Amino acid sequence: MNPALHRRPAGSPQTAGAARATAGRARRLVGAVLTGIATGVAVVVIALLVREQWPPLVQLDERAVTAGPALAAAHPGLLRTLVVWQWVFLAAHVVVPVAALCLVYWWRTGNATRTSWALSTILTAWGLSNLLKELVRRARPVLDQPVESAGGFSFPSGHAANTAAMTTTLVVLVWPSLRSRALRVAAIAGAAVLTVATGVDRVMLGVHHPSDVVAGILFGVGFVLASYLAYRHWPTPRREPGTAS
Repeated sequence: MNPALHRRPAGSPQTAGAARATAGRARRLVGAVLTGIATGVAVVVIALLVREQWPPLVQLDERAVTAGPALAAAHPGLLRTLVVWQWVFLAAHVVVPVAALCLVYWWRTGNATRTSWALSTILTAWGLSNLLKELVRRARPVLDQPVESAGGFSFPSGHAANTAAMTTTLVVLVWPSLRSRALRVAAIAGAAVLTVATGVDRVMLGVHHPSDVVAGILFGVGFVLASYLAYRHWPTPRREPGTAS
């Protein structure tokens, strides 16, 4: 039998579909690279402004870390809430329940590749945020009457970076299962509220400057989005029933 009779025509639907899939993966890879670059540039710019003591940024940071702790000290109930929030959203305390939620997702959907992406992204973001602290080595705010203390360096805020990374990862992870617009809006809003509240907590306790918090949030969200776009670039086994990438 002549093999040429079974050769797939150049313009067949199968060939066109493969070309579209390849083009789609290429676009996602480019998007991942651009997102990663944009995130890195944003964090580096803030770090350089911090290092060069750019007056507008320094003034904003100083005003915030003076007013925030003063307000907290004047309201003992608020101060206790801030301290509890700080403890709850410590990365070491959040990783375990977030990992458990990822495993529950895997158990419910059977999507092991997506779950593995989520877990590896969370742990990588945690490690990189700590590495950034060591690279920048910014001292924490120094107050005459501190209401709380924290060790280590200040930039970026580990609490803000890890909360942003974990909440963003969870939203992306469960996104295919959120069938209604209301659920998707609620997921995004919930992640935003938890992340912003954690950032505010750090400033009001006087253990971080606002610029630390902003850099942490930008890093956490940007890293996860870049990671997800890169994950979607790589060919994966045929999608499990009831899931989507």
